[in-house]
Amino acid sequence: MKMTHTASLHFRPLILVIAMAAISAPAFSAVPKDMLVIGKAADPQTLDPAVTIDNNDWTVTYPAYQRLIKYKTENGKGSTDIEGDLAQSWQTSSDGKVWTFKLRKDAAFDDGSSVNAEAVKLSFERLMRIKQGPSEAFPSGLKVEAVDPYTVRFTLSEPFAPFLYTLANDGASVINPAVLKSHDSDDARGYLAEHTAGSGAFMLQSWQKGQQLVLVPNPHYPGEKPSFKRISVKIISESSARRLQLTKGDLDIADSLPVDQFAALKKQADVAVYDYPALRVTYLYLNNSKAPLNQPDLRRAVSWATDYKGMVTGILGGNGKQMRGPIPEGMWGYDSGAMQYSFDMTKAKAAMEKVTDKPKTLSFLYSDNDPNWEPIALSTQANLQALGINVKLEKLANATMRERIGKGDYDIAIGNWSPDFADPYMFMNYWFESDKKGLPGNRSFYMNPKVDALLKKAISTTDQAERTKDYQAAQKIVINEAAYVYLFQKNYQVAMNKDVKGFVFNPMLEQIFNIADMHK
Repeated sequence: MKMTHTASLHFRPLILVIAMAAISAPAFSAVPKDMLVIGKAADPQTLDPAVTIDNNDWTVTYPAYQRLIKYKTENGKGSTDIEGDLAQSWQTSSDGKVWTFKLRKDAAFDDGSSVNAEAVKLSFERLMRIKQGPSEAFPSGLKVEAVDPYTVRFTLSEPFAPFLYTLANDGASVINPAVLKSHDSDDARGYLAEHTAGSGAFMLQSWQKGQQLVLVPNPHYPGEKPSFKRISVKIISESSARRLQLTKGDLDIADSLPVDQFAALKKQADVAVYDYPALRVTYLYLNNSKAPLNQPDLRRAVSWATDYKGMVTGILGGNGKQMRGPIPEGMWGYDSGAMQYSFDMTKAKAAMEKVTDKPKTLSFLYSDNDPNWEPIALSTQANLQALGINVKLEKLANATMRERIGKGDYDIAIGNWSPDFADPYMFMNYWFESDKKGLPGNRSFYMNPKVDALLKKAISTTDQAERTKDYQAAQKIVINEAAYVYLFQKNYQVAMNKDVKGFVFNPMLEQIFNIADMHK
């Protein structure tokens, strides 16, 4: 049976919650109406879509490039639904291995040249050749061919159900072949690290490191002309300085502020603070591969001894919610009826009674990469003390911590995780497949042949109902076996001057602004 899709797929929409400061007097902005100024904490690391996996970089790359697929906006809200961007329509073979896309014919790069099948082919071949982080989202052995000027065909070595969703990811950005050819000595890596070469609504005009990046409209973009003639991304490392500049009207958007800064901004008449449920999660890795945490009852004891509500209320200031297993709320496949651990010392002690090899000490690795990690580590230390376990806290440089985790040299460690594409694969297959142990995703070094079989089955079909059934069955097992401690989903917050209109938050695109659709 052959399945044909028009350029739209429907998933369960994510309900967005907006928390705004009370509106009083009209907002004042020192920034001209046709200009938008965004304040960010740090420069991008690179603007090369085949290299970056950092949302901070994506602030620039998402509006500068187009991909075959994009996330939908429905009723003014972003969602994990997808539709065609450069792709007008697509179809897949009955075995799920061949995907054929018809391209729209009006898309153009910022030099005026047409976006065609050859551009898609060269971009993907480069992505898979460079083999950096973004390529990990795509199946290995991927073959791409330009069937005709506006038809491109992908051939997979085996079915990979999330394939369509990977095409909305930043790594799937289509790059101007002229740039790839004129900088072919290093695969254009030097040039694309500091320039853009896409067909998006905006293009990079200049970048003064440590100061600002300036984006201007792509004159050849066929869509509606953007309201803003200039986007300035200012680099302001101090969060208090970003907050101050926003209140003075020198910034339109202040990104990456700590919780206490948002609390202060909510009292400002001219500032709106938006608060959205997000898919970014924080969780504890429990090393399943070695004693003593290779004992499920010990892992269950740790899970019952964790103060989830206290963390959400105290550390996040209420800006989040406890997870219910690995698939977060807002991602299809989420199971609202899944068993959820809670802070229950009676159950923790009962689980501890069943542990054969009771440890006296456990190591807990963390870094200053996230200010929430230290208070979480201290809370865990205090609560496990009540079980007779001394938790030895080790604060490390983030690179050192990652190295230790990659080698499995730890008992407990902490991490954050954001999905690269809108599919439970990002949480289930990455976290639990036995061939992804270590930094690739299975950081608890978990192994269960039954779970492996369910995860493999879940990517062999594109039937979402079947896949949901498989993922929820696997999730039930891993929750019971307490492979990780599932802490919380942290809300995404951003502060803007009230005269900025049209912002749509997408749970897949934190720190990315739909600047082509925004106005004052």
